[in-house]
Amino acid sequence: MDFFNDKHVEAAKDLIYKMADDQLIIGHRNSEWTGLGPILEEDIAFSSMAQDKLGQSEHLYNLLHELGEADADTVAFTRNENQFHSCHLVELPIGEYDFSLIRHFLFDMAEAIRFEMLVDSSYENLAQLARKFKGEIKYHTMHANTWLQQLATGNEESKARMQNALNEAWPLALGIFEPGAAEDVLKEVNIFEGEAALEAKWLQEVTALLDKAGLSIPDGVSPVYGGRKGQHTAHLQPLLDEMTEVYSIDPTADW
Repeated sequence: MDFFNDKHVEAAKDLIYKMADDQLIIGHRNSEWTGLGPILEEDIAFSSMAQDKLGQSEHLYNLLHELGEADADTVAFTRNENQFHSCHLVELPIGEYDFSLIRHFLFDMAEAIRFEMLVDSSYENLAQLARKFKGEIKYHTMHANTWLQQLATGNEESKARMQNALNEAWPLALGIFEPGAAEDVLKEVNIFEGEAALEAKWLQEVTALLDKAGLSIPDGVSPVYGGRKGQHTAHLQPLLDEMTEVYSIDPTADW
């Protein structure tokens, strides 16, 4: 689309920033499983998915650059935590494998649906990226659901651990859908249907898969918001410091 005015540009930036920041942070978190996976195949799988996430974030940051923001490296590696738009779910340390797997399942299901919705965005450059990312995320969701079903139906201990991880991650996952100030603008020009529409589709899909696995969505849970407005967990800034160490030494280094 040709943006009608600055309001539409700012609305698109807000959407892309939170997508890109989520992908960058979860990509780095997933990469922490390299060398630590419970089996070799999972070590490789999480490393591969981490590379996909980092690549997706770079494409999104490049899109922001087209809209007038700084180049991808500057945006990714020179901001402080209060300038990030990531949700709290992606910021937490990897923990045990059960938590990382549940986070992987909840987050990637949301991203798969988000990309599917964006395929028809009036912002064609974003729609093109969504079409590209759909193929990558299909593998991620298949991986997450396969292991979710296997571990949740394994034995008493594995099911209990998966349920406990779901209980911990669920309110954080609801924070993925924290509404932005520009939701109405995005909808009025068909850039994106909005976080509420995304959450409704996500709830329908994940509920069916969790039911199949014999896991229960915790009752009476409030979403953990704040990340989209620059209010983050204590875990984000240390991760950013670690992520930007090489860039700080050599800004010309490639991703």
